[in-house]
Amino acid sequence: MSTGAEKRGEAHAEVVIVGAGMVGAALACLLGEAGVEVALVDAREALLDPEAVGRGQPAMRVSALTPVSQRLLEGLGAWEWMAARRVSPYRHMQVWDAEGSGEVSFSADQAGVPILGHIVENDVTLAALERRLRVLPSVQLVLGGRVAGLEAAEGEARRVRLADGRCLVAPLVVAADGARSPLRELAGIETRERDTGHRAVVTTVRVARAHGEVARQAFLPTGPLAFLPLCLEGESHYCSIVWSTSPEEAERLQGLSPDALGQALAAAIDHRLGEVTVVERTVAFPLVQRHAERYVLPGLALVGDAAHSIHPLAGQGVNLGLMDAAVLAEELLAARRRGVGLGNERWLGRYARRRRADNAGMLALMDGFRLLFGARHPALALARNLGMSGVDRLTPVKRLLLQQATGHRGRLPLSCR
Repeated sequence: MSTGAEKRGEAHAEVVIVGAGMVGAALACLLGEAGVEVALVDAREALLDPEAVGRGQPAMRVSALTPVSQRLLEGLGAWEWMAARRVSPYRHMQVWDAEGSGEVSFSADQAGVPILGHIVENDVTLAALERRLRVLPSVQLVLGGRVAGLEAAEGEARRVRLADGRCLVAPLVVAADGARSPLRELAGIETRERDTGHRAVVTTVRVARAHGEVARQAFLPTGPLAFLPLCLEGESHYCSIVWSTSPEEAERLQGLSPDALGQALAAAIDHRLGEVTVVERTVAFPLVQRHAERYVLPGLALVGDAAHSIHPLAGQGVNLGLMDAAVLAEELLAARRRGVGLGNERWLGRYARRRRADNAGMLALMDGFRLLFGARHPALALARNLGMSGVDRLTPVKRLLLQQATGHRGRLPLSCR
């Protein structure tokens, strides 16, 4: 794989992907393994060091990868390295309302699967994908590439102009450049955007009692708090924390000493894991849900956060993005076999139709949960507690929810089956 860092002028490819995060890298792997000429552009100056990733303390940014996403990564030859480095399975989920008695528990046995998912550091997933990219001759990585323009080129091609003067031309350009996608803005695609009014407070903790491969989530008056199980050198006493709360509360939590924050976290989940010790710095970022008005234009497609960004309530963000990549790759390879141009808008519409409904449904579901559990009205509080208790007793309903949580929704691409 060529880095292309020294090249200037105009380069041609079949597909230009802007953004080499997990979703963009997965798409490049899927296309590169089929021999598609891909130029993968990223603003970073270097790849991750695979020897340094997944060592020592867990990284702060993690994702809950579903079994469906795991199958995709297995097919790409990435999962084996990830599993050898560091992944943390969870086989149970506990969700409860901190203001009432409502609680629901899920297990892998109820879903008929070995596990519900894995908590994985984002860098571990990305480093594994980069290892695959290094050996794909049809993939060129364009590092230090900051997009400055998007233009029409000869025929129906698109030209991506970079800030350092390089230009990339291809029938199809894919925006995988994040929630504030510069490429999406250059293309003039609007988004429906809504500030959730929450900030996510993120850190890593050590807990006195082993987490038992259980993902825990408490709905507090100020917002949901997740304790996501991490396994560090075989020890099940670490958790990744995602506390979605008001800006004022987030500021207060960030201002606490590590000891005081640990005490607040332990109390917030009723001391279910005993003493909590904060072992990492604490950061916070705003939670804004976005959904692009369009996923495709002639010669352009959006994937991942560039198309949709979701509240981390159910940990589905990266899974939705990986599914975007898998479906888009499947449709592009089908077009290539049939001699259809990769930038053909009608054909790209097949990808948009397959993914938009699923993404919109998940966005709406998360919004509903946020509103329901954020409501302070006593009648709503009673209703949600009764609802949670009812769900916990109804196996068919729990199985349906588990299918959603494990990614088994709708028509899966072949790479995920």
